[in-house]
Amino acid sequence: MFGNITDDIAHNARRRPDHSAMIDSTRALDYRSLDADIKRTANHLRDLGIGAGDFVGLAMADTIDNVVAMLGIIRLGAVLIPMDCRWLAEEKIRVAGAFGVPTVIVDDEPLAGIETLIVNEDWHRAVAQKEPEGEFPSDPKAPLWLSLSSGTTGVPKGPLVTHYQMSLRFMSQWVSDGFTEHDRNMLATPLYFGGGRGFTIVNLIMGATVFFHPPPYRPEDLVETVNKHRITTLFLVPTLLRRLLKIPAGQGPLMPSLRVLLSSGSILHVEEREQILRQLSPCFFNIYSSTEGGAVSVLPPEATGEAARSVGRAAFQTEFEVVDENDRPLPPDEIGRIRHRSPWLPEGFHNNPEETKKVFKDGWYYPGDLGRIDEHGFLYIVGRVKDMLIRGGENVYPREVEEYLFGHPKIQSVQVFGVPDERYGEEVCAWVVLQPGEEATEEEIRDHCKGQIAHYKIPRYVRFVDDMPMTVTGKQQKFKMREAMIEELNIQEAKTA
Repeated sequence: MFGNITDDIAHNARRRPDHSAMIDSTRALDYRSLDADIKRTANHLRDLGIGAGDFVGLAMADTIDNVVAMLGIIRLGAVLIPMDCRWLAEEKIRVAGAFGVPTVIVDDEPLAGIETLIVNEDWHRAVAQKEPEGEFPSDPKAPLWLSLSSGTTGVPKGPLVTHYQMSLRFMSQWVSDGFTEHDRNMLATPLYFGGGRGFTIVNLIMGATVFFHPPPYRPEDLVETVNKHRITTLFLVPTLLRRLLKIPAGQGPLMPSLRVLLSSGSILHVEEREQILRQLSPCFFNIYSSTEGGAVSVLPPEATGEAARSVGRAAFQTEFEVVDENDRPLPPDEIGRIRHRSPWLPEGFHNNPEETKKVFKDGWYYPGDLGRIDEHGFLYIVGRVKDMLIRGGENVYPREVEEYLFGHPKIQSVQVFGVPDERYGEEVCAWVVLQPGEEATEEEIRDHCKGQIAHYKIPRYVRFVDDMPMTVTGKQQKFKMREAMIEELNIQEAKTA
Protein backbone atom coordinates (compact mmCIF):
# COMPACT_ATOMS: atom_id res chain seq x y z
CA MET A 1 0.00 0.00 0.00
CA PHE A 2 1.00 3.64 -0.54
CA GLY A 3 2.65 3.09 -3.87
CA ASN A 4 0.91 2.67 -7.21
CA ILE A 5 -2.49 1.18 -6.26
CA THR A 6 -1.93 -1.74 -8.65
CA ASP A 7 1.00 -2.83 -6.46
CA ASP A 8 -1.63 -4.24 -4.11
CA ILE A 9 -3.16 -6.30 -6.92
CA ALA A 10 0.29 -7.70 -7.72
CA HIS A 11 0.61 -8.58 -4.03
CA ASN A 12 -2.74 -10.41 -4.18
CA ALA A 13 -1.46 -12.33 -7.20
CA ARG A 14 1.38 -13.62 -5.06
CA ARG A 15 -0.54 -14.34 -1.85
CA ARG A 16 -3.81 -15.72 -3.30
CA PRO A 17 -3.16 -16.34 -7.01
CA ASP A 18 -6.06 -18.74 -7.57
CA HIS A 19 -8.69 -16.61 -5.83
CA SER A 20 -11.36 -15.20 -8.17
CA ALA A 21 -10.84 -11.50 -8.83
CA MET A 22 -13.57 -10.66 -11.38
CA ILE A 23 -16.47 -12.57 -12.90
CA ASP A 24 -18.79 -11.29 -15.64
CA SER A 25 -21.20 -12.92 -18.07
CA THR A 26 -18.44 -14.04 -20.44
CA ARG A 27 -15.40 -14.97 -18.33
CA ALA A 28 -13.62 -14.96 -15.01
CA LEU A 29 -10.15 -13.89 -13.91
CA ASP A 30 -8.21 -15.03 -10.86
CA TYR A 31 -5.61 -12.72 -9.33
CA ARG A 32 -2.67 -14.37 -11.09
CA SER A 33 -4.33 -13.83 -14.48
CA LEU A 34 -5.55 -10.32 -13.61
CA ASP A 35 -2.08 -9.15 -12.60
CA ALA A 36 -0.57 -10.60 -15.77
CA ASP A 37 -3.23 -8.97 -17.98
CA ILE A 38 -2.71 -5.60 -16.28
CA LYS A 39 1.05 -5.72 -16.89
CA ARG A 40 0.64 -6.89 -20.49
CA THR A 41 -1.80 -4.03 -21.11
CA ALA A 42 0.61 -1.53 -19.57
CA ASN A 43 3.46 -2.80 -21.78
CA HIS A 44 1.24 -2.61 -24.86
CA LEU A 45 0.33 0.98 -24.07
CA ARG A 46 3.99 1.81 -23.50
CA ASP A 47 4.89 0.31 -26.89
CA LEU A 48 2.22 2.57 -28.43
CA GLY A 49 4.06 5.61 -27.07
CA ILE A 50 2.08 6.30 -23.89
CA GLY A 51 4.11 7.01 -20.77
CA ALA A 52 3.87 7.90 -17.10
CA GLY A 53 2.00 11.14 -16.52
CA ASP A 54 0.17 11.07 -19.87
CA PHE A 55 -3.59 11.60 -19.79
CA VAL A 56 -5.57 8.68 -21.23
CA GLY A 57 -9.34 8.72 -21.64
CA LEU A 58 -11.38 5.56 -21.10
CA ALA A 59 -14.89 5.17 -22.52
CA MET A 60 -15.88 1.50 -22.45
CA ALA A 61 -18.85 -0.65 -21.46
CA ASP A 62 -19.00 -2.06 -17.93
CA THR A 63 -17.04 -5.29 -18.44
CA ILE A 64 -13.86 -6.97 -17.25
CA ASP A 65 -12.12 -5.49 -20.32
CA ASN A 66 -12.90 -2.00 -18.99
CA VAL A 67 -11.29 -2.71 -15.61
CA VAL A 68 -8.22 -4.37 -17.14
CA ALA A 69 -7.70 -1.40 -19.46
CA MET A 70 -8.22 0.98 -16.54
CA LEU A 71 -5.69 -0.81 -14.37
CA GLY A 72 -3.25 -1.10 -17.28
CA ILE A 73 -3.32 2.69 -17.65
CA ILE A 74 -2.77 3.05 -13.90
CA ARG A 75 0.01 0.40 -13.81
CA LEU A 76 1.89 2.35 -16.47
CA GLY A 77 1.74 5.49 -14.35
CA ALA A 78 -0.50 7.28 -16.85
CA VAL A 79 -3.47 9.33 -15.61
CA LEU A 80 -6.96 7.93 -16.10
CA ILE A 81 -9.64 10.27 -17.45
CA PRO A 82 -12.95 8.37 -17.04
CA MET A 83 -15.56 8.99 -19.73
CA ASP A 84 -19.09 7.68 -20.02
CA CYS A 85 -19.42 5.29 -22.95
CA ARG A 86 -23.01 6.54 -23.36
CA TRP A 87 -21.85 10.05 -24.21
CA LEU A 88 -22.13 11.08 -27.83
CA ALA A 89 -18.86 11.24 -29.77
CA GLU A 90 -19.01 15.05 -29.67
CA GLU A 91 -19.26 14.99 -25.88
CA LYS A 92 -16.22 12.72 -25.52
CA ILE A 93 -14.24 14.93 -27.88
CA ARG A 94 -15.23 18.05 -25.93
CA VAL A 95 -14.12 16.58 -22.59
CA ALA A 96 -10.89 15.28 -24.12
CA GLY A 97 -10.20 18.74 -25.51
CA ALA A 98 -10.94 20.47 -22.21
CA PHE A 99 -8.25 18.45 -20.41
CA GLY A 100 -5.78 18.01 -23.25
CA VAL A 101 -6.32 14.25 -23.53
CA PRO A 102 -4.47 12.98 -26.64
CA THR A 103 -5.58 9.33 -26.45
CA VAL A 104 -8.92 7.69 -25.69
CA ILE A 105 -9.55 3.95 -25.32
CA VAL A 106 -12.97 2.74 -26.50
CA ASP A 107 -14.63 -0.55 -27.45
CA ASP A 108 -16.75 0.73 -30.35
CA GLU A 109 -16.09 3.54 -32.85
CA PRO A 110 -13.02 5.82 -33.23
CA LEU A 111 -13.31 9.50 -32.33
CA ALA A 112 -12.58 12.09 -35.01
CA GLY A 113 -9.41 14.09 -34.47
CA ILE A 114 -8.23 12.08 -31.44
CA GLU A 115 -5.96 9.05 -31.29
CA THR A 116 -8.42 6.28 -30.49
CA LEU A 117 -7.44 2.81 -29.31
CA ILE A 118 -10.18 0.23 -29.84
CA VAL A 119 -10.37 -2.81 -27.55
CA ASN A 120 -11.30 -5.53 -30.05
CA GLU A 121 -9.87 -8.85 -31.21
CA ASP A 122 -6.78 -7.17 -32.70
CA TRP A 123 -6.21 -5.38 -29.37
CA HIS A 124 -6.43 -8.63 -27.40
CA ARG A 125 -4.05 -10.42 -29.78
CA ALA A 126 -1.51 -7.62 -29.46
CA VAL A 127 -1.78 -7.51 -25.66
CA ALA A 128 -1.43 -11.30 -25.38
CA GLN A 129 1.95 -11.12 -27.13
CA LYS A 130 3.42 -8.81 -24.50
CA GLU A 131 5.39 -9.98 -21.49
CA PRO A 132 3.69 -9.71 -18.07
CA GLU A 133 6.85 -8.20 -16.59
CA GLY A 134 8.70 -4.93 -16.56
CA GLU A 135 9.66 -1.91 -14.50
CA PHE A 136 6.67 0.21 -13.56
CA PRO A 137 6.40 3.43 -11.55
CA SER A 138 5.31 3.24 -7.93
CA ASP A 139 5.18 6.85 -6.75
CA PRO A 140 2.31 7.35 -4.25
CA LYS A 141 2.25 11.09 -4.95
CA ALA A 142 1.78 10.64 -8.70
CA PRO A 143 -1.66 11.52 -10.13
CA LEU A 144 -4.03 8.56 -10.44
CA TRP A 145 -7.22 9.78 -12.06
CA LEU A 146 -9.35 12.83 -12.65
CA SER A 147 -12.91 12.61 -11.35
CA LEU A 148 -15.29 14.78 -13.35
CA SER A 149 -17.77 16.49 -11.05
CA SER A 150 -19.84 18.04 -13.80
CA GLY A 151 -20.88 16.09 -16.83
CA THR A 152 -20.80 16.91 -20.49
CA THR A 153 -22.58 20.27 -20.46
CA GLY A 154 -20.62 23.47 -20.01
CA VAL A 155 -16.98 23.34 -18.93
CA PRO A 156 -16.22 20.12 -17.04
CA LYS A 157 -14.23 20.26 -13.82
CA GLY A 158 -12.69 17.72 -11.53
CA PRO A 159 -9.93 17.12 -8.97
CA LEU A 160 -6.77 15.25 -9.86
CA VAL A 161 -6.45 12.55 -7.18
CA THR A 162 -3.13 10.89 -6.35
CA HIS A 163 -2.46 7.22 -5.59
CA TYR A 164 -1.77 8.12 -1.95
CA GLN A 165 -5.00 10.11 -1.58
CA MET A 166 -7.06 7.30 -3.07
CA SER A 167 -5.35 4.72 -0.85
CA LEU A 168 -6.37 6.75 2.19
CA ARG A 169 -9.97 6.88 0.90
CA PHE A 170 -9.90 3.11 0.54
CA MET A 171 -8.67 2.76 4.12
CA SER A 172 -11.58 4.88 5.31
CA GLN A 173 -13.98 2.58 3.43
CA TRP A 174 -12.49 -0.49 5.10
CA VAL A 175 -13.01 1.05 8.53
CA SER A 176 -16.35 2.84 8.09
CA ASP A 177 -18.05 0.55 5.57
CA GLY A 178 -16.63 -2.75 6.75
CA PHE A 179 -15.20 -4.21 3.52
CA THR A 180 -12.92 -7.28 3.80
CA GLU A 181 -10.91 -9.55 1.50
CA HIS A 182 -13.50 -12.29 2.02
CA ASP A 183 -16.31 -10.30 0.38
CA ARG A 184 -18.17 -11.10 -2.81
CA ASN A 185 -18.95 -7.66 -4.16
CA MET A 186 -21.34 -6.91 -7.00
CA LEU A 187 -20.87 -4.10 -9.52
CA ALA A 188 -24.41 -2.92 -10.30
CA THR A 189 -23.67 0.71 -11.27
CA PRO A 190 -21.62 2.10 -14.19
CA LEU A 191 -17.83 2.03 -13.85
CA TYR A 192 -17.64 5.60 -15.11
CA PHE A 193 -19.15 6.93 -11.89
CA GLY A 194 -17.15 7.32 -8.70
CA GLY A 195 -19.12 4.72 -6.72
CA GLY A 196 -18.97 1.96 -9.33
CA ARG A 197 -15.31 2.57 -10.14
CA GLY A 198 -14.15 3.19 -6.56
CA PHE A 199 -15.91 0.23 -4.93
CA THR A 200 -14.68 -2.10 -7.70
CA ILE A 201 -11.06 -1.02 -7.28
CA VAL A 202 -11.11 -1.10 -3.48
CA ASN A 203 -12.36 -4.71 -3.57
CA LEU A 204 -9.61 -5.72 -5.99
CA ILE A 205 -6.96 -4.03 -3.86
CA MET A 206 -8.18 -6.03 -0.84
CA GLY A 207 -8.26 -9.31 -2.76
CA ALA A 208 -12.03 -9.79 -2.75
CA THR A 209 -14.18 -11.01 -5.68
CA VAL A 210 -16.17 -8.65 -7.93
CA PHE A 211 -19.21 -9.93 -9.86
CA PHE A 212 -20.46 -7.82 -12.79
CA HIS A 213 -24.16 -7.07 -13.11
CA PRO A 214 -24.22 -3.58 -14.66
CA PRO A 215 -27.36 -1.75 -15.75
CA PRO A 216 -29.74 -1.94 -17.47
CA TYR A 217 -31.49 -4.79 -15.69
CA ARG A 218 -34.81 -5.71 -14.17
CA PRO A 219 -34.89 -5.30 -10.37
CA GLU A 220 -35.98 -8.92 -10.01
CA ASP A 221 -32.94 -10.09 -12.00
CA LEU A 222 -30.59 -8.15 -9.74
CA VAL A 223 -32.07 -9.73 -6.62
CA GLU A 224 -31.90 -13.19 -8.18
CA THR A 225 -28.22 -12.72 -9.08
CA VAL A 226 -27.32 -11.39 -5.63
CA ASN A 227 -28.86 -14.45 -4.01
CA LYS A 228 -27.52 -16.93 -6.56
CA HIS A 229 -23.90 -15.82 -6.06
CA ARG A 230 -24.26 -15.14 -2.32
CA ILE A 231 -23.16 -11.53 -2.75
CA THR A 232 -22.03 -9.92 0.52
CA THR A 233 -21.51 -6.25 -0.45
CA LEU A 234 -23.52 -4.13 -2.87
CA PHE A 235 -23.62 -0.43 -3.75
CA LEU A 236 -26.78 1.05 -5.28
CA VAL A 237 -27.92 4.62 -5.87
CA PRO A 238 -31.30 5.59 -4.33
CA THR A 239 -33.13 5.38 -7.66
CA LEU A 240 -32.24 1.68 -7.94
CA LEU A 241 -33.20 1.04 -4.32
CA ARG A 242 -36.63 2.55 -4.96
CA ARG A 243 -37.11 0.17 -7.89
CA LEU A 244 -36.25 -2.79 -5.66
CA LEU A 245 -38.78 -1.62 -3.08
CA LYS A 246 -41.53 -2.13 -5.66
CA ILE A 247 -40.89 -5.89 -5.64
CA PRO A 248 -43.56 -7.57 -3.46
CA ALA A 249 -42.22 -8.11 0.02
CA GLY A 250 -41.77 -11.65 1.26
CA GLN A 251 -41.38 -13.12 4.73
CA GLY A 252 -37.86 -11.74 5.11
CA PRO A 253 -35.39 -9.42 3.37
CA LEU A 254 -35.05 -9.89 -0.39
CA MET A 255 -31.25 -10.17 -0.20
CA PRO A 256 -30.37 -12.09 2.97
CA SER A 257 -26.76 -12.80 1.93
CA LEU A 258 -25.81 -9.13 2.03
CA ARG A 259 -23.51 -8.13 4.85
CA VAL A 260 -23.28 -4.53 3.62
CA LEU A 261 -25.76 -2.67 1.40
CA LEU A 262 -24.51 0.82 0.60
CA SER A 263 -26.11 3.86 -0.97
CA SER A 264 -25.03 7.39 -1.81
CA GLY A 265 -25.72 10.03 -4.43
CA SER A 266 -28.92 11.63 -3.13
CA ILE A 267 -30.90 11.81 0.07
CA LEU A 268 -33.28 9.08 1.13
CA HIS A 269 -36.34 9.89 3.24
CA VAL A 270 -36.52 8.21 6.62
CA GLU A 271 -39.57 6.17 5.54
CA GLU A 272 -37.65 4.86 2.54
CA ARG A 273 -34.74 3.90 4.76
CA GLU A 274 -37.05 1.94 7.06
CA GLN A 275 -38.49 0.11 4.05
CA ILE A 276 -35.01 -0.74 2.80
CA LEU A 277 -33.98 -2.14 6.19
CA ARG A 278 -37.17 -4.18 6.38
CA GLN A 279 -37.62 -5.36 2.78
CA LEU A 280 -34.14 -5.40 1.22
CA SER A 281 -31.47 -5.86 3.89
CA PRO A 282 -31.10 -5.12 7.61
CA CYS A 283 -27.45 -4.19 6.89
CA PHE A 284 -28.07 -0.91 5.08
CA PHE A 285 -25.51 1.92 5.32
CA ASN A 286 -26.31 5.36 3.89
CA ILE A 287 -23.26 7.42 2.91
CA TYR A 288 -23.08 11.19 2.47
CA SER A 289 -20.20 11.86 0.09
CA SER A 290 -18.82 14.09 -2.63
CA THR A 291 -16.88 13.38 -5.81
CA GLU A 292 -14.19 15.76 -4.62
CA GLY A 293 -13.78 14.56 -1.05
CA GLY A 294 -15.10 11.02 -0.80
CA ALA A 295 -17.16 9.84 2.16
CA VAL A 296 -18.15 12.54 4.64
CA SER A 297 -20.48 10.68 6.99
CA VAL A 298 -22.01 7.22 7.41
CA LEU A 299 -25.45 6.36 8.83
CA PRO A 300 -25.33 2.74 10.08
CA PRO A 301 -28.37 0.46 10.18
CA GLU A 302 -28.71 0.65 13.97
CA ALA A 303 -29.46 4.41 13.95
CA THR A 304 -32.99 5.05 15.22
CA GLY A 305 -35.21 7.89 16.40
CA GLU A 306 -34.30 11.39 15.25
CA ALA A 307 -30.83 10.21 14.18
CA ALA A 308 -32.51 8.09 11.48
CA ARG A 309 -33.33 11.36 9.69
CA SER A 310 -29.65 12.29 9.54
CA VAL A 311 -26.82 11.25 7.23
CA GLY A 312 -24.85 9.92 10.17
CA ARG A 313 -21.62 10.76 11.94
CA ALA A 314 -18.22 11.50 10.42
CA ALA A 315 -16.55 8.77 8.38
CA PHE A 316 -13.11 7.56 9.47
CA GLN A 317 -10.49 10.35 9.23
CA THR A 318 -13.09 12.88 8.07
CA GLU A 319 -14.17 16.07 9.81
CA PHE A 320 -17.19 18.20 9.00
CA GLU A 321 -18.55 21.50 10.27
CA VAL A 322 -21.54 23.75 9.67
CA VAL A 323 -20.48 27.38 9.27
CA ASP A 324 -22.01 30.80 8.72
CA GLU A 325 -21.39 33.17 5.80
CA ASN A 326 -18.08 34.22 7.41
CA ASP A 327 -16.90 30.61 7.73
CA ARG A 328 -17.36 30.57 11.50
CA PRO A 329 -18.57 27.26 13.03
CA LEU A 330 -22.17 27.39 14.23
CA PRO A 331 -23.52 25.90 17.48
CA PRO A 332 -25.55 22.65 17.47
CA ASP A 333 -28.78 22.63 15.45
CA GLU A 334 -28.17 25.96 13.70
CA ILE A 335 -28.42 25.75 9.91
CA GLY A 336 -25.48 26.80 7.77
CA ARG A 337 -23.12 25.71 5.02
CA ILE A 338 -21.49 22.30 5.34
CA ARG A 339 -17.75 21.95 4.87
CA HIS A 340 -15.52 18.91 5.29
CA ARG A 341 -11.88 17.91 5.19
CA SER A 342 -9.77 14.77 5.28
CA PRO A 343 -6.15 13.69 4.65
CA TRP A 344 -7.07 12.74 1.07
CA LEU A 345 -8.81 15.97 0.08
CA PRO A 346 -7.42 17.37 -3.20
CA GLU A 347 -6.18 20.94 -3.32
CA GLY A 348 -8.70 21.91 -5.98
CA PHE A 349 -9.96 21.38 -9.50
CA HIS A 350 -7.37 20.56 -12.12
CA ASN A 351 -6.36 23.66 -14.08
CA ASN A 352 -9.40 25.59 -12.84
CA PRO A 353 -8.34 28.18 -10.23
CA GLU A 354 -11.57 30.19 -10.48
CA GLU A 355 -13.83 27.28 -9.54
CA THR A 356 -11.28 26.09 -6.98
CA LYS A 357 -11.45 29.38 -5.06
CA LYS A 358 -15.22 29.05 -4.74
CA VAL A 359 -15.31 25.72 -2.91
CA PHE A 360 -11.80 24.87 -1.63
CA LYS A 361 -10.85 27.13 1.28
CA ASP A 362 -8.13 26.73 3.92
CA GLY A 363 -8.03 22.96 3.59
CA TRP A 364 -11.84 22.58 3.62
CA TYR A 365 -14.19 21.63 0.80
CA TYR A 366 -17.63 23.25 0.55
CA PRO A 367 -19.95 20.89 -1.34
CA GLY A 368 -22.77 23.44 -1.58
CA ASP A 369 -25.08 21.74 0.94
CA LEU A 370 -26.91 23.29 3.87
CA GLY A 371 -27.20 21.39 7.11
CA ARG A 372 -27.08 21.27 10.87
CA ILE A 373 -25.26 19.13 13.42
CA ASP A 374 -27.01 17.96 16.56
CA GLU A 375 -25.41 17.69 20.00
CA HIS A 376 -24.52 14.02 19.36
CA GLY A 377 -22.56 14.75 16.17
CA PHE A 378 -25.16 13.60 13.65
CA LEU A 379 -25.31 15.64 10.45
CA TYR A 380 -28.66 16.60 8.91
CA ILE A 381 -28.98 17.84 5.32
CA VAL A 382 -31.63 20.51 4.82
CA GLY A 383 -30.94 21.28 1.15
CA ARG A 384 -28.58 22.82 -1.35
CA VAL A 385 -27.36 26.38 -0.92
CA LYS A 386 -28.65 27.18 -4.40
CA ASP A 387 -32.00 25.47 -3.68
CA MET A 388 -32.84 27.45 -0.54
CA LEU A 389 -35.59 29.94 -1.27
CA ILE A 390 -36.59 33.13 0.51
CA ARG A 391 -40.32 33.76 0.67
CA GLY A 392 -41.25 37.16 2.07
CA GLY A 393 -37.96 37.35 3.95
CA GLU A 394 -38.29 33.86 5.48
CA ASN A 395 -35.83 31.07 4.64
CA VAL A 396 -37.47 27.93 3.31
CA TYR A 397 -35.41 24.73 3.12
CA PRO A 398 -36.87 22.35 0.50
CA ARG A 399 -35.63 19.24 2.27
CA GLU A 400 -37.71 20.05 5.37
CA VAL A 401 -40.89 20.52 3.33
CA GLU A 402 -40.21 17.34 1.36
CA GLU A 403 -39.94 15.33 4.58
CA TYR A 404 -43.43 16.35 5.68
CA LEU A 405 -44.95 15.85 2.23
CA PHE A 406 -43.35 12.44 1.90
CA GLY A 407 -45.28 11.38 4.99
CA HIS A 408 -48.53 11.58 2.99
CA PRO A 409 -49.59 7.99 2.27
CA LYS A 410 -50.48 8.73 -1.36
CA ILE A 411 -47.11 10.27 -2.25
CA GLN A 412 -44.40 8.13 -3.84
CA SER A 413 -41.82 10.89 -4.36
CA VAL A 414 -41.72 14.68 -4.10
CA GLN A 415 -39.41 17.56 -4.93
CA VAL A 416 -39.78 21.09 -3.56
CA PHE A 417 -38.22 24.20 -5.10
CA GLY A 418 -38.79 27.93 -5.48
CA VAL A 419 -40.22 29.93 -8.36
CA PRO A 420 -40.17 33.73 -8.78
CA ASP A 421 -43.08 35.68 -7.30
CA GLU A 422 -43.81 39.41 -7.56
CA ARG A 423 -45.28 39.73 -4.07
CA TYR A 424 -43.04 37.49 -1.95
CA GLY A 425 -39.90 37.28 -4.09
CA GLU A 426 -40.23 33.49 -4.30
CA GLU A 427 -43.02 31.00 -3.84
CA VAL A 428 -42.90 27.36 -2.81
CA CYS A 429 -43.65 24.77 -5.48
CA ALA A 430 -43.91 20.98 -5.14
CA TRP A 431 -43.77 18.35 -7.84
CA VAL A 432 -45.45 15.16 -6.68
CA VAL A 433 -45.45 11.60 -7.99
CA LEU A 434 -48.36 9.66 -6.49
CA GLN A 435 -48.39 6.01 -5.56
CA PRO A 436 -49.75 3.79 -8.38
CA GLY A 437 -53.54 3.97 -8.61
CA GLU A 438 -53.85 6.92 -6.21
CA GLU A 439 -55.50 10.28 -6.90
CA ALA A 440 -55.19 13.52 -4.96
CA THR A 441 -55.89 17.24 -5.23
CA GLU A 442 -53.59 20.18 -4.68
CA GLU A 443 -55.64 21.24 -1.67
CA GLU A 444 -55.36 17.78 -0.13
CA ILE A 445 -51.57 17.98 -0.34
CA ARG A 446 -51.52 21.47 1.16
CA ASP A 447 -53.89 20.45 3.96
CA HIS A 448 -51.48 17.66 4.90
CA CYS A 449 -48.86 20.31 5.73
CA LYS A 450 -51.10 22.51 7.85
CA GLY A 451 -50.27 22.27 11.51
CA GLN A 452 -46.94 20.54 10.75
CA ILE A 453 -44.93 23.35 9.18
CA ALA A 454 -45.20 27.14 9.13
CA HIS A 455 -47.75 28.55 6.69
CA TYR A 456 -45.10 30.24 4.55
CA LYS A 457 -43.46 26.86 3.87
CA ILE A 458 -46.63 25.25 2.51
CA PRO A 459 -46.44 24.93 -1.30
CA ARG A 460 -48.55 27.43 -3.18
CA TYR A 461 -48.13 25.40 -6.36
CA VAL A 462 -48.56 21.62 -6.43
CA ARG A 463 -48.08 19.74 -9.68
CA PHE A 464 -48.73 16.03 -10.16
CA VAL A 465 -46.23 14.42 -12.56
CA ASP A 466 -45.51 10.89 -13.75
CA ASP A 467 -41.79 11.12 -12.99
CA MET A 468 -39.01 13.58 -12.20
CA PRO A 469 -36.23 14.70 -14.55
CA MET A 470 -33.06 12.92 -13.43
CA THR A 471 -29.40 12.57 -14.28
CA VAL A 472 -28.07 9.16 -15.27
CA THR A 473 -26.89 8.70 -11.65
CA GLY A 474 -30.41 9.14 -10.31
CA LYS A 475 -30.06 12.70 -9.02
CA GLN A 476 -33.23 14.70 -9.53
CA GLN A 477 -32.76 17.89 -11.53
CA LYS A 478 -34.63 20.68 -9.78
CA PHE A 479 -33.41 23.28 -12.24
CA LYS A 480 -35.39 21.56 -15.00
CA MET A 481 -38.49 21.45 -12.81
CA ARG A 482 -38.07 25.13 -12.01
CA GLU A 483 -37.63 26.01 -15.69
CA ALA A 484 -40.79 24.09 -16.58
CA MET A 485 -42.80 25.86 -13.86
CA ILE A 486 -41.55 29.29 -14.88
CA GLU A 487 -42.58 28.55 -18.45
CA GLU A 488 -45.98 27.29 -17.33
CA LEU A 489 -46.67 30.29 -15.08
CA ASN A 490 -45.61 32.73 -17.76
CA ILE A 491 -48.02 31.07 -20.20
CA GLN A 492 -50.86 31.27 -17.68
CA GLU A 493 -50.12 34.93 -16.94
CA ALA A 494 -49.97 35.72 -20.64
CA LYS A 495 -53.35 34.11 -21.18
CA THR A 496 -54.87 36.00 -18.25
CA ALA A 497 -53.57 39.37 -19.39
